[in-house]
Amino acid sequence: MEISSKHMKVNGINTHYHEEGSGNEKIVLIHGSGPGVSAFANWRLVIPRLSESLHVYAPDIVGFGSTDKVAKEDYTLDLWVNHLIGFIEEVADEPVYLVGNSFGGALSMHVAHRRPDLVKKLILMGTVGIEHKISYGLDRVWGYEPSLETMRELIGLFSYSDAAKNNEELVRLRYEASIEPETRDAFKEMFFDKRQERLDELALPESEIKNIKIETLLFHGLEDQVIPFEETSYQLIQLLPHAELHLFNECGHWTQIEKTDEFINHIFAYINT
Repeated sequence: MEISSKHMKVNGINTHYHEEGSGNEKIVLIHGSGPGVSAFANWRLVIPRLSESLHVYAPDIVGFGSTDKVAKEDYTLDLWVNHLIGFIEEVADEPVYLVGNSFGGALSMHVAHRRPDLVKKLILMGTVGIEHKISYGLDRVWGYEPSLETMRELIGLFSYSDAAKNNEELVRLRYEASIEPETRDAFKEMFFDKRQERLDELALPESEIKNIKIETLLFHGLEDQVIPFEETSYQLIQLLPHAELHLFNECGHWTQIEKTDEFINHIFAYINT
């Protein structure tokens, strides 16, 4: 299936996104923060199936993919969250199912906290958004210096399965995306310096997490080396009042890639309850 590629202005920002399907229910997919990431790289395996019965949107976050880049000082939590709020308002006139992966999960939680009227149900995968010490894996991801060897190391950190770790096509795809000059510079400006401070900025206070009344489904890979389960989803499941957790064994940070079918089936089951 060829996935569409579209652009529109959101808060004055030229925003690239994918749109597939025409179902009555709308779902918005928010990608993570790894080098060379984009909505397509994150969601290419799940968009075709989700779009069989859902209206799917997957935007590139500001600074990623083909969405506009901005000045270093403008990459703030408020910029990202307000941009996503504006995007949802542009594409939907009713609450949407909001799916956030990792960094995108934290942004999704902030959207749900600030504008609960926009979110029907919240689905978070290997998410940040609660205070914790930066892991070795995330420190390596955000401190990425472009090279094939380093990208190969990061793919190994993201993945549990040997098939993903040894996927040279994936390594080259992400590496080549990461060295595109504007993308390379934006990534360094967003995450290279003061990485613990950036992680802390993405976190919501526990009191605000407890006030997110939206039904929430958490996914996490037990072997996640980038966002450790014990410090994130295990804490969130105790704070979010209407949450459930699905923990995948033999799975790293990429649940949507390593457990694609199971991930999609759980989303459909969750939406239909």
